Amino acid sequence: MRSSIAARMVWRLVWQIGISAVLSVITCYLSIIVLERMTRDNFSQRSFLRSLYYTFGETPLIMLGCFILFIIYMVLLNWRRFSYYDKLSRSVEDIALKGNFDDQVPVKMNNEVSLLAHNVNLLVLELKRSLDEERKAEQTKNELITNVSHDLRTPLTSIIGYLGLIEQDRYRDEVELRHYVQVAYDKSERLNVLIQDLFEYTRMRHDVIPLRRQTFNLVEMMNQLLVHYRLSLEMAKMTGKLIANVGELQIEGDPDKLVRVFENLLSNAIHYGAAGGRVDIYLNKLNEAAVIEIVNYGEAIPAADLPHLFDRFYRVDKSRTEHKGGSGLGLAIAKGLVDKHGGTITATSDGDSTNFRVRLPLTQPSSEQPS
Repeated sequence: MRSSIAARMVWRLVWQIGISAVLSVITCYLSIIVLERMTRDNFSQRSFLRSLYYTFGETPLIMLGCFILFIIYMVLLNWRRFSYYDKLSRSVEDIALKGNFDDQVPVKMNNEVSLLAHNVNLLVLELKRSLDEERKAEQTKNELITNVSHDLRTPLTSIIGYLGLIEQDRYRDEVELRHYVQVAYDKSERLNVLIQDLFEYTRMRHDVIPLRRQTFNLVEMMNQLLVHYRLSLEMAKMTGKLIANVGELQIEGDPDKLVRVFENLLSNAIHYGAAGGRVDIYLNKLNEAAVIEIVNYGEAIPAADLPHLFDRFYRVDKSRTEHKGGSGLGLAIAKGLVDKHGGTITATSDGDSTNFRVRLPLTQPSSEQPS
């Protein structure tokens, strides 16, 4: 690209010099003819021209005239470019000094200067994007600190409060003492969950979570998971059902990490879908991928909340109470783990059901033939 631009500039300069030289010679001789005819009947003007002719000579006068005309033609041929340079300089100065990255350098001509203007516009757009990302990262960091402080402070305040009552012997009997201890223990457990979620989310964001990949049957894993959650479903007065159109879906991944994903989705389905009375898990094979759908039939998620479900610390319930939601990191962690496995996770919700859909690539069968 650089060599072609340089060649174009050289070629442009060469033909401008050639045209200017030819035009200057033609104009010079035409001017001599015009002057000779205009001064034919004017003795004083003709005498002045003759004195110049005898003083300097014919050749120097013609060369001087051609040189002046050559300069004039070169300026005229490049005047548009000079004007464009001026506009380009003013636009770049306005962007540099005022920081107005919404302005664009005008691209009007089809030459190397217009290419430069186009590249400057690309540079400005990239710089604006980088600055926007930096501001967004700073805002995200501040929100992260605020949310972490809030979520850690709530259970910690309760723990300190109940332990303070115990330390000051402000309880009536052993039953109340055990109640205070149990509450402090429950708050400690919640605090531990918050810290673990935050730690795992931070590791995932920095891509330091190792995946212990192995090939396993996803249908079998989901069956075991549903059995594990049977008691939780019964306590919520719900039923769970696995619906699979295939008996085996072999995928390669980290079973422990994927169990964490589906545990989170199933826990959410139980927590928010209790009114519907059941949770359905669908397993299908679609275009060399395993598709897992966890569907509950409780209250629908508002459409405005759907695009933000997988943002960290986002809760559909804005009350942010500890009894009406988790840490706000579960779905963000789930999405990160699914992404690390090369899959996708989406959510849809209508008046009847809420559907979390996970798509994971299947293990490709080996192409080697037995000998």
